[in-house]
Amino acid sequence: MPAFDAIDVIRAKRDGLRLTPGQIRWVIDAYTRGGVPDEQMSALLMAVFFRGMDGDELAVWTQAMIDSGERKDLSSLSRPTADKHSTGGVGDKITLPLAPLVAACGVAVPQLSGRGLGHTGGTLDKLEAIPGWRADVHEQAYLRQLEEVGAVICAAGDDLAPADKLLYALRDVTGTVESIPLIASSIMSKKIAEGADALVLDVKTGSGAFMKDPGSSRELARTMVGLGEAAGVRTVALVTAMDRPLGRAAGNAVEVAESVEVLAGGGPADVVELTLALAREMLAGAGRGDVDPADALADGRAMDVWRRMIAAQGGDPDASLPRPAETHVVNAPATGVLTRLDAYSVGVAAWRLGAGRARKEDPVSAAAGVVWTAGVGEQVKAGQPLLELHTDDPDRIERALEALQGAVGIDTDDEPLPLILDRITA
Repeated sequence: MPAFDAIDVIRAKRDGLRLTPGQIRWVIDAYTRGGVPDEQMSALLMAVFFRGMDGDELAVWTQAMIDSGERKDLSSLSRPTADKHSTGGVGDKITLPLAPLVAACGVAVPQLSGRGLGHTGGTLDKLEAIPGWRADVHEQAYLRQLEEVGAVICAAGDDLAPADKLLYALRDVTGTVESIPLIASSIMSKKIAEGADALVLDVKTGSGAFMKDPGSSRELARTMVGLGEAAGVRTVALVTAMDRPLGRAAGNAVEVAESVEVLAGGGPADVVELTLALAREMLAGAGRGDVDPADALADGRAMDVWRRMIAAQGGDPDASLPRPAETHVVNAPATGVLTRLDAYSVGVAAWRLGAGRARKEDPVSAAAGVVWTAGVGEQVKAGQPLLELHTDDPDRIERALEALQGAVGIDTDDEPLPLILDRITA
């Protein structure tokens, strides 16, 4: 690869010029190898933050990040593959019932997931509430489980888009996180490298989401769909509501329990609706659009795959989930219709109770979280239990209650977002 000068690349983007494919590939490769220092890459990220990148630049940037590591080869599998990614929210346990549901319909799901940070939960943290379950799966076991069980939910290895890991850490400390091109390339470099035939994106919008307004969420969704299609992955995005939390639980063990309810044919209506909507998109992308996932949910096939998936990674699907040492009930303040349950506030409360972490290395409590008895649009009575806080440390309850100040609205003028706002394709 021909060498360029990092200062020339920085100046070009600073001045609003379009970076050449050679410049982009060189600077990503050189930074990953340690040939470009943090201060120069920080300057380039800030230039991108203000100047942006066009579609062609962004496609090359994303591909260069993919090429910094390995792209998984799933061609040996006997069934088509589909993956799903959510931009993160509160009570967003959809991956847990979704992966076994899609697998039960004949499509393999290679789900490489992450951990929670701040008010948004992490899929791996939730599953680690199951006694014995392991997030780390080595390559041979990964492919074997995909073939035999149909679904894997596990941690990504260090060989998957290593440039993204470096750039993400740098963006976090340089004020360049909130850039749609940088967000999109970060997400899509990892998801494309996973090697699935089809990808469905769940782009959240609202107070509990990274993108707070629908316009920005749609722009991010369109950008990511374009990147997926440019890389040869059939990609579609749903823009979905995160102004209120999903389901009736936010935390780790409590979300696992709710996911099992969904797989057993019950569970909250919004979780079931979104799980089925995403499953239908994944099946269609993998060429199985004639299969109705609702049947696999109703007849127990999805539950069977869940049990096999958990057991394959060392977990006991029959084990009791952790229970909190302390609980605290918050009663409904008035009688009427629950018109607001703010997702961000609930997420922060769960975080403060111990369900989340402030830094990547912080431990989390499997038992901590928040559960609620009514969703937005439902009738409540003054004094009825509305929220229950779970924690292992009673000293955490007061700060969690502070986070919930103003989170509940009854008979207010709040207009909730529809659960699914938009469907975006190439």
